[in-house]
Amino acid sequence: MALSLKKLPKFTLGVEEEYQIIDPETRDLRSHMSKIVEGGKITLKEQVKAEMHQSVVEVGTNVCENVAQARAEVSSLRNKISELAAKQDLVVGAASTHPFARWQDQEITDDPRYHVIVDELKDIARSNLIFGLHVHVGIDNREIAIQLMNQACYFLPHIYALTTNSPFWEGRNTGFKAFRAKVFAKFPRTGLPEYFDSVQSYDNYLETLVKTNCIDNPKKIWWDLRIHPFFSTIEFRICDMCLTVDETTCIVALIQAVVAKLYKLLLSNTSFNIYRIALIRENKFRAARNGIEGKLIDFGRKIEVPTSELIMELLDFIDDVVDELDSRSEIEYVHQILKNGTGADQQLAVFDQTQDLKKVVDMITSKFNEGI
Repeated sequence: MALSLKKLPKFTLGVEEEYQIIDPETRDLRSHMSKIVEGGKITLKEQVKAEMHQSVVEVGTNVCENVAQARAEVSSLRNKISELAAKQDLVVGAASTHPFARWQDQEITDDPRYHVIVDELKDIARSNLIFGLHVHVGIDNREIAIQLMNQACYFLPHIYALTTNSPFWEGRNTGFKAFRAKVFAKFPRTGLPEYFDSVQSYDNYLETLVKTNCIDNPKKIWWDLRIHPFFSTIEFRICDMCLTVDETTCIVALIQAVVAKLYKLLLSNTSFNIYRIALIRENKFRAARNGIEGKLIDFGRKIEVPTSELIMELLDFIDDVVDELDSRSEIEYVHQILKNGTGADQQLAVFDQTQDLKKVVDMITSKFNEGI
């Protein structure tokens, strides 16, 4: 099928964040009994919703025309959820795992959707006490979206390394900068997506799963990157939750720029190299293990290079679209992440200094509204 590339998309954005609801005394997660969600729906409507565990609140922006608007909406959502939590004598944090909470102690939200998932997946679902950042980039043409998805997979470990923010699990230092993906890997249909040569082959795959009762709807494809089944977007799901709005905005801008650059390559009848998912999986593991401090594989040269070096190469790769997207200042924040460390690095630094996971929680909650 020939691709229609005459009109440049807007590359609109949508951002979803999942927040931790925390007791300020114990620093443990606290089931909010839907009061925060119910309060939020009065002003935020469909922008706030409960998640499977009652200690999780998910928010989502409206469709944003640019990165600046996305930042403003994420900032507003963080402020409003903080205010609602404060009315319940609770605080809010942004990290992809809680440093010491136990999933066995968390209450499941009383919702038919979650009852079905728990009934199907049992303890795999009950133990999925994780928090993520999802970024949508608008692409109307699904055939183009498939091609961009195939190519963008290469950059997922680079982006993932910059967001690593889940080093602890149930009170232990896991040795990973991002343990969230290891928890989520127990779910079916997660991880990196395989290569699809056309929308037809992708749709045939979905049709087979639905007809054979593997899934009841395409939203149960939980890959790190997917074509959204209901919105005209490519959805990046690999990221850990970012501590601050500055970090979230930077990652949103970076993702948008990657999609725009790959689209520009299609405009010139070329494309980025598509590497085997088995190889990209090696880089994803390295990113989860070491974050920005380790090494990734440069597949073209077949050598290991510092992760920071490949991230700088990524910035060079997208440089010619950044000004067009008006996101240079947001993209430049990558240098601050490389200098100051990711959320995981900051969590580990606090723990190294204090040996107190409650102090780690305090750092997480103190960063929640920073920069707003």
